[in-house]
Amino acid sequence: MENSRYDPRYDPRAPDEEPARPFAELPPPPPDVTPQGEVYDWYARGVELLENGDANASVQLLTHVATAEPESRMVREALARAQFDAGFYEEALGNFEWIVAVNPADDYSQFGLGLAATKMGDLPKAVEHLALAAAMRPDINYYATALRGARAALTAAQR
Repeated sequence: MENSRYDPRYDPRAPDEEPARPFAELPPPPPDVTPQGEVYDWYARGVELLENGDANASVQLLTHVATAEPESRMVREALARAQFDAGFYEEALGNFEWIVAVNPADDYSQFGLGLAATKMGDLPKAVEHLALAAAMRPDINYYATALRGARAALTAAQR
C-alpha cells in the first residue's frame, strides 16, 4: 500500500457536505434488538461493512460491539472510523479522544482525532493532534498532508 495516495475523506480542505442518511426520519430500533451471533462476529461484520463503504450500517453494528466491549481500543477505533466516514464527526472525535487518553502513542488515533477536529472546525486542536501523528510516523505521507492542510486552514481563519 502506498502512503502518498490522495484520499479526499482525509483532506481538511474538502467540503463539509452532509452525507445523505437513509431512513434518518425513522425512529431507532427498540433497545432489545441485538444482532445475531457473537460479539466478535458483529465486529468482523462491522469492519467488513466499513471496508465495503457502508459506514452507516457499520456504525450501527459497531455501536453494539462497543456497548458489549466498552474498554476495547480496537473496537473504539473501528467505530470512530465508521462514525467519521458516516459524517458523525463529534462522535468520532469522542472515541478517538478516548483512545488517545488510554494510549497517547497511538498515531492513528491522534490522526483521526485531528481529522475529526478539523471537520468540527476546531483547527488549533486539529493541528496539535495532526502534528503529533506526523511526528510519530514521518513515513506516512498523508499525516503530513493533512497537517499542512489544517495549518493552512488555521492560518487563513486567523486572518
